[in-house]
Amino acid sequence: MPERRKFSRVVYRTPATIQQGEQSWQSKVLDLSLKGALLATPLDWVEGNNKDYDISFRLHDSDIELAMELKLIQECGEYLRFQLDHIDIDSASHLKRLVELNVGNDDLLHRELAQLTDLKDTV
Repeated sequence: MPERRKFSRVVYRTPATIQQGEQSWQSKVLDLSLKGALLATPLDWVEGNNKDYDISFRLHDSDIELAMELKLIQECGEYLRFQLDHIDIDSASHLKRLVELNVGNDDLLHRELAQLTDLKDTV
């Protein structure tokens, strides 16, 4: 099966908090891209909806916290797939750097950033 993914994913495992309104769940980031995230389904998870979720987590060995708004696009048993909807500039810079360090290919990273910009222009 050909790969349809346009954005490189990097494996990054760290505890995370998922919030929506008054509800909050403890989870774990499994991988990240410039366009979304894969998280472990929390034990007390109830079926999701199409409203924004706030996801936050800290970078390893640092006080840096990334925060982003994501839309739940798929629930697959143990996994929740989210698409990035909004991210503040500081979190975006840290996410870009994290992907940059793990992809190891500047040309690929710049191509993905250009695709991300193109997607925003069409919305």
